[in-house]
Amino acid sequence: MAPDEITLKLRDVRAASGLSLSKVADMTGVSKAMLGQIERGESSPTIATLWKIAKGFQMPLSALIGPAAMRDPADADVFRTVTFPGSIEVKIVFPYDPALGAETFHVELSPNQSHESAAHATGVTEEVFVLNGTLDVLRDGDWVPLQAGQGLRFAADLPHGYRAGATGAAFLNMHHYGQPANAAPGA
Repeated sequence: MAPDEITLKLRDVRAASGLSLSKVADMTGVSKAMLGQIERGESSPTIATLWKIAKGFQMPLSALIGPAAMRDPADADVFRTVTFPGSIEVKIVFPYDPALGAETFHVELSPNQSHESAAHATGVTEEVFVLNGTLDVLRDGDWVPLQAGQGLRFAADLPHGYRAGATGAAFLNMHHYGQPANAAPGA
């Protein structure tokens, strides 16, 4: 994804909320200067910065980096890849769906690469399913080893992380943001 797409989404989200850069900085923990640089296209945000922004606005990550609407699965460009320099690369498999309260990413890590993530918003749950390679998942302060074909569900409102084995790893990463807005309690 080109940085200007992230820039436009951040600018649009902030404009729709009617908030100043100072207020957004207070909400997200991202400096006013950095927010301004992202909006002007002078800086490409890291995935950690985007998570802070998404958490501050109480929105899913793909709302900032993904397409504005669900894509047709027949579309050849259904998997939009977003590369964060010096970090990880994610493909958006399913952008955020408000009816489900979820989004899905495909993540690949190079051999022995690791990525640690700050806590997401309260109530966010992640599911990881390893497609190939080996992956350790940091959950509740402990690294849990997973092989291809294994999965793990954990509370993502705590710090967590991913660490690939010697051959690297590819995995699906599903984010669940709690009960969908249109679901009845107990449904």
